[in-house]
Amino acid sequence: MSRALQAGELVLLADRKGRHYMVTLAEGREFHFHAGSVDHDALIGGTEGMQVRTSRNAELTVWRPTLCDYVLKMPRGAQVVYPKDSAAILMQADVFPGARVFESGVGSGALSLSLLRAGAEVLGYEIREDFAQRAVENVMGFLGSEAADRFQVEVRDCYQGIDIDGLDRVVLDLPEPWQVVPHAAASMLPGGILVAYTPSIVQAVQLREACQSGPWASASTVEILHRDWHIKGDAVRPEHRMVGHTGFVTTARRLAD
Repeated sequence: MSRALQAGELVLLADRKGRHYMVTLAEGREFHFHAGSVDHDALIGGTEGMQVRTSRNAELTVWRPTLCDYVLKMPRGAQVVYPKDSAAILMQADVFPGARVFESGVGSGALSLSLLRAGAEVLGYEIREDFAQRAVENVMGFLGSEAADRFQVEVRDCYQGIDIDGLDRVVLDLPEPWQVVPHAAASMLPGGILVAYTPSIVQAVQLREACQSGPWASASTVEILHRDWHIKGDAVRPEHRMVGHTGFVTTARRLAD
């Protein structure tokens, strides 16, 4: 049974050319864009997947946004971790419901959203107060208060230490993650997983070297490339554009003392 769209809910409006527009529904309001306007009241009470006509007879399909949609459209103050990399991080870190995760380099909260959606409890350190506030707002905007109750962000520098122990996972999106390696070792449970996202392979190499001197094993570094395919009748080929290099995902597991 389909859930009706409600006022206050986010929806994604998709036109025939694949352009997406994210809108918060409100009674009595209108959505305007280059191809006309649509009354919010025409959407409220409707269902996902319905198609509506604008005032200029353009067609829009109505969806609830996926997490991927939201991350690419949400307000941001810092570059986000792209969905292809967030997915890899979730798998490499083996994030599970109830996992105690420390995250640093919270930024706009894109990766936080993925961790929380997987059921983790997340403590974040972020050195910029405006980024920390934006991350909390973005989490509330998509996942609501239940997830926000599992998300705590402190304006702190993790290079100076991590003031919590018993962590299952440590997830880093920082320029110098190797500085956090000894702090992570002191705060994590044996078997815990450290994951770092770095744009440069030089950063990944330095992180791997730092892990060699501590209680870490099973280290690996991967890069995720994303290529769409054009499929239209007998015309089948890779798309000319692809999401190539964005960053490297490095993982290591904490040994027992």
